[in-house]
Amino acid sequence: MTVRPFDTAGIFRDEHGVAHYADLPDSLVDMLRHTVATWPEQEAVVEFGGERLSYRQLWDRAARVAGGLRDRGIQPGERVAILLNAGTEWVVGFLGIVLAGAVAVPVNTRFAEPEIDHVLTDSDAASILRPNEPLPQGDPYVYEGAGPTDLAAIFYTSGTTGRPKGAMTTHRNLLSTVENVRRLAHIAADEGPTLRNLVSVPLFHVTACNSQLIPQLAIGGATIILPQFKIQDFLRVIVEERITSLTNTPAIYFLAFRQPDFADFDLSAVNRVAYGGAPVAPALVAEIAANFPNARLANGFGLTETASIATYLPHEWATEHAESVGFAAPIIDLAIDAPDPVSGVGELLIRGATVVAGYWNNPAATASTFVDGWMRTGDLARIDERGLVSIADRAKDMINRGGENVYCVEVENALAGAPGIGESAVVGVPDDMMGEKVGAVVVPLAGAEFDETAVLDYLRERLADFKVPQYFSVRTAPLPRNPGGKVVKTALRSEPFKPAGRG
Repeated sequence: MTVRPFDTAGIFRDEHGVAHYADLPDSLVDMLRHTVATWPEQEAVVEFGGERLSYRQLWDRAARVAGGLRDRGIQPGERVAILLNAGTEWVVGFLGIVLAGAVAVPVNTRFAEPEIDHVLTDSDAASILRPNEPLPQGDPYVYEGAGPTDLAAIFYTSGTTGRPKGAMTTHRNLLSTVENVRRLAHIAADEGPTLRNLVSVPLFHVTACNSQLIPQLAIGGATIILPQFKIQDFLRVIVEERITSLTNTPAIYFLAFRQPDFADFDLSAVNRVAYGGAPVAPALVAEIAANFPNARLANGFGLTETASIATYLPHEWATEHAESVGFAAPIIDLAIDAPDPVSGVGELLIRGATVVAGYWNNPAATASTFVDGWMRTGDLARIDERGLVSIADRAKDMINRGGENVYCVEVENALAGAPGIGESAVVGVPDDMMGEKVGAVVVPLAGAEFDETAVLDYLRERLADFKVPQYFSVRTAPLPRNPGGKVVKTALRSEPFKPAGRG
């Protein structure tokens, strides 16, 4: 029986069958103007160790940036790239671009120079906001012509499987994500100004911008930004800024809980904790619940192409179904293409008002990814009879072991609970006979040694024999991750694997 844990009031379907929220603002400009009028002196954005801006100050600063861009000749619809580091200047710059009617292009500052050059060239950026350069300044200006289907931003994918592609994100996409966040996180109508959300992942990532910053701007909450991630600063800012909401990858919580002075930090003000972007061990979910006793837990799943959240596992299901990424958001439809008759695993398809308009300047990729109103995610998943979604793997990461499909995420989920394992990633190791065999890159817990026998015994009780790793590579350094927290597996395929059982 399908479970519907989220509010679905006020939803309608258009002529193509796509679900939408009724009565959304027409644009981010309208959204922000309403917030500023309602809570002008409410704290809006705080840079940890830096400046603090009220909503009135934020609007005034952004409007002057919009005027400066207009003085530079920037026209509505032109692209303006953001190469700034996370902080209040990033937010002011982003909103200034939006108020100018231009299209923000947040650039992954961790990209290599050729990747950055590709983004700037591909987007045909008419202007660039750079570090150590003052933001454009002019007389306050606000473009009033933006509508729901106009582009607000182009977010480039991480590029881990090819050149980064620009996801064309409309005002409606972003405003629909805002309403998703309200409903998924059960944010009451008058609760916004009491919320203090910590952004500790990069703002050029859709998790930080689309599902943290912009929803806070819509509800009158405060966004506290950690400019550079350091685990001790992460814990300090939670206490010093009275943080109520956290979102990060499971690895960050794991690291925080193992700080020698963790018990010294008072985390009792936190009432919401979200995680995602990687498999999470049930034991870690239990730790999160224990260490944030006043918080509702949630696991989320989304993509750049869905403007962030697509599925959400609410608190009531979080501990007993840690392997799942939850239920479809209220305006999201899900389907499984070509499901395996035994496992039910197939490619996950997504439809809804948060799905972006396609890839900028890339009609071929757009045509292959956005098909008949559905977005082909490239993720292999299963959906059970209740509607719970479990991600099996990325289609390109699936291992074909002599005709048997092995889903890397399934093995990684099992490894997450294995004795002595801190983190792990599974990749295919070339094999002359089988084509590929299962290889696991493991990082032992701090102070622990890798006990291969104990790990194999643990896995054999939980996995089919052909899914148990035949190769291991043991690292002391953390796994390489992109800015969104996902493991970069291309960097792991050349690891020095050793056959299991042979030292």
